[in-house]
Amino acid sequence: MTPAPLSPFSRQSFKRITTGAATAAALALLLMSCASDTGSSTADSAGAASFGDASIQLSWIKNAEFMGEFVADDAGYFTAVGFDSVDLIPGPASAEAGVISGNVDMGVGNAISTGTAIAQEGAPLKIIGATYQKNPFTILSLKGVGNIATLDDLAGKTIGVQASNQSLWDAFLKINNIDPSTITVVPVEYDPTPLFNGEVDGWFAYLTNESIDAELAGLDPVNLPLADNGLPFVAETLTVSDDAIKNDREKLKALLVAEIKGWTDAINDPTAAATLTVNTYGKDLGLKMEKETRQAEIQSTDLIVSADTKANGLFTISDALQKQSIATLKAAGIDIDAGSLFDMTLLDEVYQENPDLIAYSK
Repeated sequence: MTPAPLSPFSRQSFKRITTGAATAAALALLLMSCASDTGSSTADSAGAASFGDASIQLSWIKNAEFMGEFVADDAGYFTAVGFDSVDLIPGPASAEAGVISGNVDMGVGNAISTGTAIAQEGAPLKIIGATYQKNPFTILSLKGVGNIATLDDLAGKTIGVQASNQSLWDAFLKINNIDPSTITVVPVEYDPTPLFNGEVDGWFAYLTNESIDAELAGLDPVNLPLADNGLPFVAETLTVSDDAIKNDREKLKALLVAEIKGWTDAINDPTAAATLTVNTYGKDLGLKMEKETRQAEIQSTDLIVSADTKANGLFTISDALQKQSIATLKAAGIDIDAGSLFDMTLLDEVYQENPDLIAYSK
């Protein structure tokens, strides 16, 4: 089927799982009533771990955002580490709710959404790794419309901001000491046509979505990434339950090994990963090869890899980046400490046991 034109903001936004009393109440009920699936591994006759089936909740449709998972599945990396199968469940969906309910073993989310669930609802969750070292939020403008390349360029401009992203926008202004009265904010939905038509000067957007649309339309996009301007935090995070960390460590570590191998292949050949996405995993979605390839390239060069991942391996979150993420959450009104949000011990063990996985560049 062809998906409705939903935006990544609708499922990656700051207020995704905490907006509305009904959502908070539902999450609270899950916390009180849902038992965790311990899913202990067994051993086969050869002594190798056998984990049976597993599942990963994706936060969005099956596009290039999850190309590493697709490669891991297609190349047999999940089965090689002991899984009979791994179900990659498309979104949009809340990683936090899926993990808490026990419906999935792991969910793909971000530090904002998971931090909100832990701080405001007491969710028994941790982030154990991050695909994106750099979050992809950006203030998108066009060279001929707005041309917002620096913070100073925001003065006097009109910016389209979605309701779900208002809190993150407010945090962006606050942390950069920008007077809100110097900017006109227009409530918008997710279709960036008003920017493309010149009705507004800028748009709260994604580097891997609307910015690519503008580029492919020949509109000369100009980006002001939030991660480079006061709001760094990790995204595409791998969220699991506290219970699984305690009781299913080997199962989670096996998932991480397969994920690392899949993403290693994907970032070394983003064109092949995009092709696999379009022709196989997202074949019913009407995806465009040109856009998926550009997303794959941007992810591989700008978002997933860093000096820290080169030194320590994919998915690792350095102490410095953890502190930056916590500072961003604090600016957005979320009070949480690094120890309550992150647990890097599983990745530490994975790389200690598999040091060859650190060198992902080929």
